Amino acid sequence: MAGVVSRRLFKRSQRSLVGGVNSPVRAFKSVGGTPVFMRRAGGSWIEDADGRRYLDFCASWGPLILGHARREVIAAAARALRRGSTFGAATQSEVELAEAIKQAVPSMELVRLTSSGTEADMSAVRVARAFTGRELVIKFVGCYHGHVDSLLVAAGSGAMTLGVPDSAGVPAAWAKTTVTLPYNDADAVAAAFRKWRGRVAAVIVEPVAANMGVVLPKPGFLRRLRELTLRHGALLIFDEVITGFRLCFGGYQRLCGISPDLTVLGKIVGGGLPLAAYGGRKDVMRLVAPLGPVYQAGTLSGNPVAVAAGLETLRLLKTLKPYSILEERTQSLAEGIRRVGLSLGIPVTVNSAGSMFTVFFSGHPVTDYASAKFADVGRYGRFFQALLDGGVYFPPAQWEAAFLSTAHSRGDLVRAEKAIGQALRSLAD
Repeated sequence: MAGVVSRRLFKRSQRSLVGGVNSPVRAFKSVGGTPVFMRRAGGSWIEDADGRRYLDFCASWGPLILGHARREVIAAAARALRRGSTFGAATQSEVELAEAIKQAVPSMELVRLTSSGTEADMSAVRVARAFTGRELVIKFVGCYHGHVDSLLVAAGSGAMTLGVPDSAGVPAAWAKTTVTLPYNDADAVAAAFRKWRGRVAAVIVEPVAANMGVVLPKPGFLRRLRELTLRHGALLIFDEVITGFRLCFGGYQRLCGISPDLTVLGKIVGGGLPLAAYGGRKDVMRLVAPLGPVYQAGTLSGNPVAVAAGLETLRLLKTLKPYSILEERTQSLAEGIRRVGLSLGIPVTVNSAGSMFTVFFSGHPVTDYASAKFADVGRYGRFFQALLDGGVYFPPAQWEAAFLSTAHSRGDLVRAEKAIGQALRSLAD
């Protein structure tokens, strides 16, 4: 339950901010209650405006793989800020970050930095359409690629239809440039290519979905996407805004051995500051201005402070190599949640990949958006609130990913497991 100061701030914020927040999920609509306002953080903990501390498994929705306010990252950003907050001109540091990205993600032969994942996704789709001379883009239901107009769509009446708007203000004509299909269904993709032969510019996918909760690709699914796009002259876009540098040093594409034509990165690559990137094959990216006719620009693109934080984060990840221990601890935590849920007779499915996981209150395997919808949203809301009371902060939405960081100690995880157990038992009472 939110404290007195948070409740007061929320009441005040609603007079000047839309819904009292700057991003919808922060309003706690899906978990109930008043949103908690945060004021500072360090390592694995975050502190609210009432002075309450929580073990944080939201990690600002993923970018803080090194924990909050990592000393080296803060120092790098501070040094850059003292030199100037923004120049609106080229800098050496942005060249160094692009070089680091290219080395870690070899498929990104040319890179363009942006300020947000939405901007990068929008730009990647635009250049794919320009390169192929086609309009249609295939996306998967439950995969989120930012609030780009043509990608804010849901499935129509069938499993293979042109999109209809999923947000007010999106013209139906724009949504109809998007084909929405079930995640993990490669046969539906093959059928879509046959139906719209010669019209599909690209397939865009989260290689590990994380916006309907964590959902792993079935064996062979991503490989099939690569084969189909090559066969039909379309581009394959991996949206690795969340998975980039989260599961290994580079993108998930390094783990699965598949090279997409274009890749979108965000979150970790900016070290917790507003920065994202898109890039890919040279022949495709050379269409982007100033080399080609695809226009994209940004006053704060490659912001030196964000670039410094991103560079230091990548340097530390390359040095520390934390991925195996993060995965081991995440799997241990996930197994503990499953075990307690089973002992209490509470249907719980926990999907995990590397250091990210989602607790679904469902007795069904979760392999796509349709199966994710079986999850009991109300029960997750009560679970979230019980965790909050127990000093643990999870994502305030059922269909989101939780994250571990290098700052989470074994002692933190013991404490988290105890709080999670108590929260689950409160649901069984």
